[in-house]
Amino acid sequence: MRRHAGFTMIEVMIVVAIVAILAAIAYPGYSDYVRRGKIAEALGTLAETRAKMEQFYLDNRTYLGSDAANMPCDATVLNNGKRHFTYACANLGLNTYQVNANGNATEGMNGFGYTVNEQNQRTSTITASGWTGNATCWVIKKGGVC
Repeated sequence: MRRHAGFTMIEVMIVVAIVAILAAIAYPGYSDYVRRGKIAEALGTLAETRAKMEQFYLDNRTYLGSDAANMPCDATVLNNGKRHFTYACANLGLNTYQVNANGNATEGMNGFGYTVNEQNQRTSTITASGWTGNATCWVIKKGGVC
């Protein structure tokens, strides 16, 4: 008599159930990890644009005109090569500006907004599930952690 070797259907089902449980636990953590990586694009771009705006001010003694072609607040320059957020400047004046980063829904960043102004005041406006914004800093983790 020959004996058949292999796994029974019960053993295979138990393994599948264990893998499904592990995936259900790991996926939310992985999603937040990926989202935090996308946030880094916004924070880096805002910081870089702020530095360029300050250089523009030192050269011109005003923020007016910083949205002209090839200047720091030109929408084409701001958004070139960016994927996860859309960037725009607002409140351009003699001594004021604000740079905004708004998340792109197609990249899973809908509901994320970050700003910085001429006084380096940083704000986060976040409406995504499980995340909280903060009026005094850039949020990088769930729960309003800066």
